[in-house]
Amino acid sequence: MAEINIKNKKASFQYEFLEKFVAGIQLLGTEIKSIRDGKAALTDSYCSFTAHELYVKMYIGEYSHGGYVNHDPRRERKLLLKRKELNKLEKKVQNTGLTIVPLKMFLNPQGMAKLEIALCRGKKMADKREDLKARDTARELDRARKIHF
Repeated sequence: MAEINIKNKKASFQYEFLEKFVAGIQLLGTEIKSIRDGKAALTDSYCSFTAHELYVKMYIGEYSHGGYVNHDPRRERKLLLKRKELNKLEKKVQNTGLTIVPLKMFLNPQGMAKLEIALCRGKKMADKREDLKARDTARELDRARKIHF
């Protein structure tokens, strides 16, 4: 079985992560098969609370052999967390205006799909510029090291 590791690359550029959690996802049979085929994306995904439960809206492509029982690719899927964690997250999102963003989807050793989510704060434009500068200087240092060795 190939290792599944789907990442949200834009999240680290747009948000400052405060706290990370690993949550299970309530999926249909065709959804887990599509994830194992690598047909999922986290780029435009987000998490929201509905009736004290946390849901993620993300893209999971239709299963190629699903037929008429296939799933809706952009439906909301329930995240499975402990009640204590859910209450903590809901309180922080409502009171302080923080956001919950999915970072990474993976399969654990038992074959269950898990989603790493983060409680985060949006970065200002100046912070994004600093990140770009740091990335550029690191890249130039790596190039300089390769030339000298």
